[in-house]
Amino acid sequence: MTITEKAPYRKELAQIREARKLASTAALPSHNDIQHLTVNPSLQIVATPWRGLADQFERKSAARPRPEPGEEMVMVWQSPHDRRIHTEAALPVDLLALKIVVEERERRIAADEAKVTVGVVDNAIRHAVKRGLLLSPPSRIHRPRSFHCTVDDERSLSATVFTLQWHITQQCDLNCLHCYDRSARQDVELGAGLRILDQLRDFCVSHHVRGQVSFSGGNPLLHPDFMSLYLAAADRGLATVILGNPTSTRQLAKIVAIQMPAYFQVSLEGLEQQNDTIRGTGHFRRTLEFLEIMTELGIPNEVMLTLTRDNLSQVLPLGELLRNRTGSFTFNRLALFGGGANLALPGREEYAAFLRDYLAAMRDNPVLALKDSLFNIVLEKENRQLFDGCAGFGCGAAFNFVALLADGAVHACRKFPSPIGSISQQSLADIYHGESASAYREGSASCRDCRLRAVCRGCPAITASLGGDPAHDRDPFCFRE
Repeated sequence: MTITEKAPYRKELAQIREARKLASTAALPSHNDIQHLTVNPSLQIVATPWRGLADQFERKSAARPRPEPGEEMVMVWQSPHDRRIHTEAALPVDLLALKIVVEERERRIAADEAKVTVGVVDNAIRHAVKRGLLLSPPSRIHRPRSFHCTVDDERSLSATVFTLQWHITQQCDLNCLHCYDRSARQDVELGAGLRILDQLRDFCVSHHVRGQVSFSGGNPLLHPDFMSLYLAAADRGLATVILGNPTSTRQLAKIVAIQMPAYFQVSLEGLEQQNDTIRGTGHFRRTLEFLEIMTELGIPNEVMLTLTRDNLSQVLPLGELLRNRTGSFTFNRLALFGGGANLALPGREEYAAFLRDYLAAMRDNPVLALKDSLFNIVLEKENRQLFDGCAGFGCGAAFNFVALLADGAVHACRKFPSPIGSISQQSLADIYHGESASAYREGSASCRDCRLRAVCRGCPAITASLGGDPAHDRDPFCFRE
């Protein structure tokens, strides 16, 4: 860097250079050795009477604006991610995050004093961790090392996001033939819902993960307090997902004004005639129109299909129809519970052949996505890279997600009866660390010696729906030799 010796800010530049030298020689702790949220020990802060000095170190000479008089704090630190030395002007949100950690402030109190939501504080801290200003302990949502087998990928063992699939209502504007639960349950009351969101946020902060709420039902949009619950989730810094049915442009606009959902998922069950037989006349066309509306509004959207013997042959044609209409199209096998018990699944060999055809079709159709963990059997056999499995960790039941019903019952997975506790009687943390949840995380004993264990273990809902025991029996559709 060439700076004239007559520059009025040469003293401050020298201070920043010295700070960069100190940052470069600082020793950073190993990620696994960090016990609590802490300031990066390499961080240096230089107070200057000039604005724009950080740009003299981070930008190419042609793009450097000339420094101007004005107070500015310059942060210098060694990134724990790539060991590069960063030099940036401190923003108020950076200083807020640092102040909270240094002073060991309770985040809710700090949020009240700053007149912001606690979600703003959590997001500030999360952003500071992402940039390396703060160092966070590793996620406490972590599988045991025994899950490595020969799949040596840390991503398959440690989650950075925990999802509450929250069925806030049983109300629904459809009457799908395969619906697995039409039982009568009272809607979640607003006050109880706010307390649940507080619990979820506290659980995620203490486990060093990002929290996400997947609003579901029934149709969650029919809950009388849906918008209040959605706003409360956003105010707590939680990512939001909607698993629902087509709605009005007006309601979509209200949702986006609060917080853009991570995605809005709708369902189709095949081409028009097959879908409308399952979900009702006119549903297919309404859903296609709704996908167009969401795309125009910039709302990430996905389509899910429940796979049966009757719609197996329509999956790929539907995927072709959805090309350029949605961001992702995937499927789950039908679990034979509730109304689904009256339908049928394809045979194992037929399904294995379908998985191979689906993978081949993916090469040409970017909308097709992977969800069923059994795809890894085909990928392994073809010596191709494995994918992360159904929930990103093989089966994520009671691991990186749980399902919460409107009456407070908590299940490992909503696709089959898998009770692990009650939110009205226990805390989310107690439920998560309880014996029942731990058993679902362990998976089937039949899978414990399989090299695909970390990214598969089949689907316990399918095992249970076909009369097996998810704790001992392997997925009946497993075709790995």
